Parts: sequence; C-alpha cells; structure tokens
Amino acid sequence: MALSFASLNSGSNGNCYYLANEKDAIFVDAGLSCKETERRMARMGLSMEKVRAIFVSHEHSDHIRGIPVLSKKYRLPVYITQRTLKSTGFELDEQLVRHFNANEEILIGELSVLGFPKFHDAADPHSFTVSCRGVRVGVFTDIGTPCDHLIHHLSGCHAAFLEANYDEDMLDKGTYPYHLKARIRGGNGHLSNRQAFEIFQEMGTQMSHLLLSHLSRDNNKPELVLDLFGEIAGNTEIVVASRYCESKVYHIGKNDKKLMSGMMRPVQYSLFD
Repeated sequence: MALSFASLNSGSNGNCYYLANEKDAIFVDAGLSCKETERRMARMGLSMEKVRAIFVSHEHSDHIRGIPVLSKKYRLPVYITQRTLKSTGFELDEQLVRHFNANEEILIGELSVLGFPKFHDAADPHSFTVSCRGVRVGVFTDIGTPCDHLIHHLSGCHAAFLEANYDEDMLDKGTYPYHLKARIRGGNGHLSNRQAFEIFQEMGTQMSHLLLSHLSRDNNKPELVLDLFGEIAGNTEIVVASRYCESKVYHIGKNDKKLMSGMMRPVQYSLFD
C-alpha cells in the first residue's frame, strides 16, 4: 500500500490527522492532549513510534494544543512557519523546530509533504498534501474561501479531508451572535456544506475517500452532509470525521481498485459521530 490515513479528531474541540506509509507517519496538527492522542492511536492499532513529525496548519488552539508535550516526549520535529510559531507563544526545543515555506516539498522518509497558503483568520495558515508512490491525500480544513490553490491541489488527490463546517440555514437560525456568524461565513472563516459540495462536484468523483471534516457542533449535523454528498458520491466513499472519536484507518495504493475509473460499486457512507 502507498498511504494510510485517519482522523484522530476533527472539530473545534481538537484536530489531528494521521498520514503514513509502511515505515513512517506524520501528524497534520495535534489539537488533542498527549494522553488522548496516545489513547486514540492505541485504539486504532497505530504506534506513536512510527510518527516522525508534526506539521502545523495554523496557531488556533484546537490545532496545536498537544504539540509541546508530544514533541518533547517523542522528540518529534515540528514543521511550522515562522509567523505561525510566533503566534503560538510556544517555547519549543529549538532543535525540534523546522520552518517551512509555501509550496516547498518536505521529505519524511518516502512521504512528500507540501504546504500551501489558504484563507483563514490566522497569522500564516496552510493546507497540506501528502504523497507517496503516486498516491496523494490532502488535508483541507479551516478554509474561508475555496481559492485556486485549493482547487488545484484537491484535483490531484486520491483522498482528502475536506471541511464542511456549517449548514447555512442552521447558522442563520442559530444562537451565535452576529459577529461570530459573520466571522464563520466570511472570507477568512470556514467552508459551508454547500461550498464543500460545490468543490467536490467540480472535481468529479475520482477520489476513493472523502472525509468531511471540522463539522460544527451547533451549526451542522452529520446526516445533512451525508445526504447532500450522497447525491453525487459515485464511487467515492463519504465519511464524516467525528469531533468525538477517531475514525477507521483507511489504506489506498496506486493500483487500488477503488481508484480505477469506471469501476462500479455501491456507494458507502460512514458515520463516526
């Protein structure tokens, strides 16, 4: 197999995404405590000893909460931009800090990690793609606007974590104050279900898996996104990444039958919520 991937948690209470090949693994973000990260890795049958690095998308606490302890305990390098590190306020071991630039390929063993800019209300936010032996998986959450960068990188992915943060009607009718609603739906906030759906619709359904991520507790429901994406899922397995527990571990390879165009199989839906 070329790549394995899973969500340890996805939501405003913590975000952590696992991507690996046979030998090496990375986290994109580490927003759970060290102990909770270890618990969930163990439940998934995954080893912390295989994790080689943490890549940081931005400085909001739900994406970085566990980094200081995880990095220190397991001597994990932290790949982070200079502006993001400054905004965290962390005092990490200098020997473990690795600054990266946008659109710069970083090799972790055979894993190729590439970060690119996104629109979000943070100092220097980035999304990531991870590639190995011709297979690519993207982590695209906390996105205010579906820009050309996102479309370009998503179009080359065989699987992805894609934000579907809020249902527009639920947000409109909900109890959030006006300024928070404006922040969420603004150009530096989050993607709605409809925005994510339109992106997926443009891309076609060439992906084997789409993990809908960072769903709002108050302004969304897993059933809403499953029903919406089920309209055009085709051969893509649609999964809701939970804010309460870890997902399954998914595996895809370059010759995986799920990636073969024209292969017909029943549409599958998974709900870990």
